[in-house]
Amino acid sequence: MLEIFLTTAFHWSQLLQPQFYIEHGGLWLILFVVFAETGLFAGFFLPGDSLLFVAGIYSTNLANEFIPTGNEFLDLMVLMVLIASAGIAGNATGYWFGKKVGPAMYGWKENLLFKRHYLEQAHEFYEKHGGGAIIIARFIPIIRTFAPIVAGIVQMDKKKFMVFNVIGSVGWVFSMLVGGHFLQIWILSQFGFDLKQHLEVIVLGIVFVTTAPVIFKLLFNKKKTA
Repeated sequence: MLEIFLTTAFHWSQLLQPQFYIEHGGLWLILFVVFAETGLFAGFFLPGDSLLFVAGIYSTNLANEFIPTGNEFLDLMVLMVLIASAGIAGNATGYWFGKKVGPAMYGWKENLLFKRHYLEQAHEFYEKHGGGAIIIARFIPIIRTFAPIVAGIVQMDKKKFMVFNVIGSVGWVFSMLVGGHFLQIWILSQFGFDLKQHLEVIVLGIVFVTTAPVIFKLLFNKKKTA
């Protein structure tokens, strides 16, 4: 009976929808998703950007799961500290993993969760941008999952990595949470449009903004090659 219920109530596509995590796990599931998406190679498909943006919209509800503050600024600060810490821990785990077993990953057999070209793209990105790639990668899906692993593979100095790790995580989390929170307030007051009732618009917008540079680069490279 339980198996039938789970089959009818859950679909794998829900894993790409940020509202699924907020409704079924709240703050604690968000922390796990951010940790996995920023440091575990199997977490590259998780909705990091859109999840944080939507978390900003629901900042008060989520912060109250940890500690009620009664202040929207403090709610955002609580979320930022907790989520940024999860992101820092995720990248540190990816770095450790890359340093220990990373070189062997190039010989792994490809499967649904692992594609060698993801690793190669991250390596190329790291070589081009150096240490700053750890910060920039935070804002690029897939790349942010593999960038810390590549940093471990190339034996980047641990202290240097952690500096970029902290800066990147705080900047990424802060911009997404604040963007979602205040965009919701502004649009609701100016147009009476509640983003909570139209989260699909947010998801599509974030996906477009974060993937457009990657798509542009792919198209540009093809034209240049041709």
